[in-house]
Amino acid sequence: MSAAGHPAGRLVRLAETNRAPMRFVLDGAERQALAGDTVLSAILSVAPALRHSEFGVETRAGFCLMGACQDCWVWQEEGPRIRACSTPLTEGMRLLTDAPGDWS
Repeated sequence: MSAAGHPAGRLVRLAETNRAPMRFVLDGAERQALAGDTVLSAILSVAPALRHSEFGVETRAGFCLMGACQDCWVWQEEGPRIRACSTPLTEGMRLLTDAPGDWS
């Protein structure tokens, strides 16, 4: 657990910590990342997994990291799903780790 009571992230930021902070919302909770982060790095810096698999109970964290494998899909609260590994995070982005309507 982090000091804020959130699960620790899978990624630990070791460098470039002086970039401007950016806020985003993940599953209804406001989180913080840094300018220049991809959606994948932003989520994995605050959460232990990127999303849940739609085919089982496993969690996913991205695989190829170049937009080819489709393992990093996440959903926006409004709008289409996106590939987290190749989508830049924008200020105020509202993201979901499970598909809207939770199909599990």
